[in-house]
Amino acid sequence: TNPDIRSVVITGEGAHFCAGSDVHGLKANRDQPAEVQAQMVESLHNWMESIRTFPKPVIAAVEGAAVGSGFSLALMCDLIVAADNSVFAMAYSNLGLSPDAGGSWNLTQALPRQWASELLLLGERISAQRLLELGLVNRVVDNGHALTEALALAERINARAPNVMNSVKELINDAGMHNMTEHLAQERNQFVKNLHHANAGIGIQAFLNKEVPHYK
Repeated sequence: TNPDIRSVVITGEGAHFCAGSDVHGLKANRDQPAEVQAQMVESLHNWMESIRTFPKPVIAAVEGAAVGSGFSLALMCDLIVAADNSVFAMAYSNLGLSPDAGGSWNLTQALPRQWASELLLLGERISAQRLLELGLVNRVVDNGHALTEALALAERINARAPNVMNSVKELINDAGMHNMTEHLAQERNQFVKNLHHANAGIGIQAFLNKEVPHYK
């Protein structure tokens, strides 16, 4: 709710973005009631859903490994910047497990069925460059520069009207749930709302004056 925060960058602490679940913890949970693991997954899913529904853009800055739920976390973000040596894998099937954290949903939304199936069924590593080619990664940068590039992207987003960034994210999130007529209605409502926001006055006047707008 802080208006000074216009975007968020998520990155790993150390050499890796996120290596996924604690395998020792998963092993221990096999001796616990099923509800224990269910509650842990539910907490993870609540966090993932909060990222997707968060009204401000979220950028993943990936160095090193993004494996399992770490890959799912990156996919839940609005933009992904990845270092050239970063490695992604939906490694669940390697442990005799199925995906969580929205990985299967995001991959099947973004890729043809056959590519999503290969990543989820085989659990093999895939490079940042290949994900760039598949359209899942926005930028591939030199090793050690993912956060720098992500922050630069964030600055470009922050210079734009925050209410518009909110509307764009909402439209993108809802597009898969609407037919075209429903989505056109939502676009109309968002457009009219934003036209009557103070930032539209700032943006239109700056355009006419050939000036840089300074949105509130």
